[in-house]
Amino acid sequence: MNTQLPVPADEVWKIVGGFNALPDWHPGVQKSELEDGGRQRTLRLAGGAIMVETLVKHDDGSRTYTYEMKDSPLPVANYVATIRVSPSGEQGCTIEWSSSFEAAGAPEHEVVKLVQDIYQAGFDNLKKMFGG
Repeated sequence: MNTQLPVPADEVWKIVGGFNALPDWHPGVQKSELEDGGRQRTLRLAGGAIMVETLVKHDDGSRTYTYEMKDSPLPVANYVATIRVSPSGEQGCTIEWSSSFEAAGAPEHEVVKLVQDIYQAGFDNLKKMFGG
């Protein structure tokens, strides 16, 4: 999934590009704590759930990072996601959040919708923050 924002990619990357930055822009994430030299984050979600994710790759030059979900209340297995911010138009950018995973314990179409809703909540909040 992706969304357009009317601000430069570098400005958006300053907010979303840190592996520990989800609480700064995603309304569903209350707290993020880094461990393992900054390569693992433990997220505390609204409602009290906890997720553990591991950083696979981070590249400020291409404004991209990839992570794996290790522990989550979501009905997924083998979840790997990438967040990328790219220039778009004269002064805007596109933020893309993509993933691959297997549904585990729920029908695939329901899991896909759940993941898409999580991404959309983040995009909607970024639009509130930056306009668009």
